[in-house]
Amino acid sequence: MKNPTLLIGNDINNISKGQSWRDLLTDIVGFCLPDGCIQLDERKPFPLLYEEIFLTAIRRQHIREAELKAYIAEKTLKIEQNEIHAAIRELSPAHIMTTNYEFTLEGTLPSRNDSLVLERAFSIFRKYTIGNTHYWHVHGDCLNPLSINLGFEHYGGQLQQMRNYVVSGTTYTSRQAPKLSLVQRIQQHLSVNNDSWLDLFFTKDIHIFGLSLDFVETDLWWLLTYRARQKFQKNTIPVRNALYYYIPTEFVQGAKFKLEMLAANDVKVIDIAAPDKRTYYEEVLKQIRRL
Repeated sequence: MKNPTLLIGNDINNISKGQSWRDLLTDIVGFCLPDGCIQLDERKPFPLLYEEIFLTAIRRQHIREAELKAYIAEKTLKIEQNEIHAAIRELSPAHIMTTNYEFTLEGTLPSRNDSLVLERAFSIFRKYTIGNTHYWHVHGDCLNPLSINLGFEHYGGQLQQMRNYVVSGTTYTSRQAPKLSLVQRIQQHLSVNNDSWLDLFFTKDIHIFGLSLDFVETDLWWLLTYRARQKFQKNTIPVRNALYYYIPTEFVQGAKFKLEMLAANDVKVIDIAAPDKRTYYEEVLKQIRRL
């Protein structure tokens, strides 16, 4: 596929040496609560665990959330890029959406923000353009620490902004920002100019990989569900694009419950067998080139 559109998660960073996500969680707890009173437990959904850490810290240590997010931004900026990041750039994607906060996919710190609207907290328009590729940081970025989407409150606000943009219309003061919702613009045959990464979910074939799509990602699951409802239930706008989700074959059985839900939401699941993580991602990129 020439100039594909991609949605990429944090797992591609796990090939790089250095800090894991678990290490980062431990560091966050240590930064906020040096006495270690919070217990990390895999049964705690991360957005609520973040709220537990922050709310406990604000009561005991009087920490400000801006301090915490600045610390997280500093830590994640230290993640090093690897050969898979470079191989992704060699695909010459038209668009790369990512839930990652750092700029390993870009390969360099962007010199300017190319968003239609400069957002402080949420990420409907958050875009950096390098060469011919538009990079959309859908959960915030390290250059704007307050935009980093971690807690339940932030997820709720992000979802509210997403639904306004797609369904009911926006209230941005910027004259450039579309006031009509995405659905209204498509219904009225008005141009859809890729002002937001949300446009892509209704207009472009998207390849999703390196992203676990846990159910705590309520914003992304809402988007998948709304798109599927438009296609199969409401039929108010045409939905002709395809979504592909890549997963290692070894994880298919354990993720069967999630893959069934993806299939119900019109996402095509592609499993790839590979001996290690690096080879797996090389095979994913080969598959995308062939489509």
